[in-house]
Amino acid sequence: MRIFLTGATGFIGSAIVPELIQAGHQVVGVTRSDAGAEALTATGAEVHRGTLEDPDSLRSGAEKADAVIHTAFDHDFSRFAENCEKDSRVIAALGQALTGSDRPLVITSGVGMGSPGHGELAVEDVFNPSHPNPRIASELAGNALLEAGVNVSVVRLPQVHNPVKQGLISPLIEIARQKGVSAYVGEGRNRYSAGHVLDAARLYRLAVEKRQAGARYHAVGEEGVEVRAIAEALGRGLNLPVVSIAADKAAEHFGWMGLFAPMDLPASSALTQARLGWHPTGPTLIADLDAMRY
Repeated sequence: MRIFLTGATGFIGSAIVPELIQAGHQVVGVTRSDAGAEALTATGAEVHRGTLEDPDSLRSGAEKADAVIHTAFDHDFSRFAENCEKDSRVIAALGQALTGSDRPLVITSGVGMGSPGHGELAVEDVFNPSHPNPRIASELAGNALLEAGVNVSVVRLPQVHNPVKQGLISPLIEIARQKGVSAYVGEGRNRYSAGHVLDAARLYRLAVEKRQAGARYHAVGEEGVEVRAIAEALGRGLNLPVVSIAADKAAEHFGWMGLFAPMDLPASSALTQARLGWHPTGPTLIADLDAMRY
């Protein structure tokens, strides 16, 4: 297939490009920069210039594709709600390009959208349109397209990692450097689900090849890694003391990350594995944190 990929030079997208090419697909990758264009060309992908701020620039690329994978997201989490709404507009534009066909669109969300609450594992079959997390805007946009007949599926991401980046944990590293301590909230028993970036890339490929409208998949390799264990790994890597922060001091210590630091985000991928024959094989989150060059 000729697959149009947003976020093609990003952390996850740059792993998806070779995964798709090695499987025999033709990739058209989106970038806004000359450096990104050079990187894509070097992989054998075609280059398409576009930005999230200009949805029409993305729609024009999607119109010429057999399938679309949308991984691009503005990761300025200090403007998280605004960026989720921007993602909703981009998804709507991509879907318009595919209307009237069965060409698949795979969009991206977070595993927290599958949480039933009460500390239970997030699962693929849970969809709560009233979810308080602003990220639900992406899935609401996808659902609107689904109802209009567009073939939409969703890959929900945990903390995606390798020894260079680890989702929300990467900002925790910078905060630890600034504060001189590696911290967690309360007892640190809250959990983050995690998945290796190469496992996530393989899941996107399988999802777009499956073409299952309405499906939701979880790129989860580990259901729940305790945040205290994460803070201890960062402490080892940065040679910093590990401390507990009271819940009412989280915003002061973590800044914008104070919203995420105490969250309990365990998630399952059991249904994903059963439905796609996808089985994560990458290193664990703690192994990658221990392998980092701090």
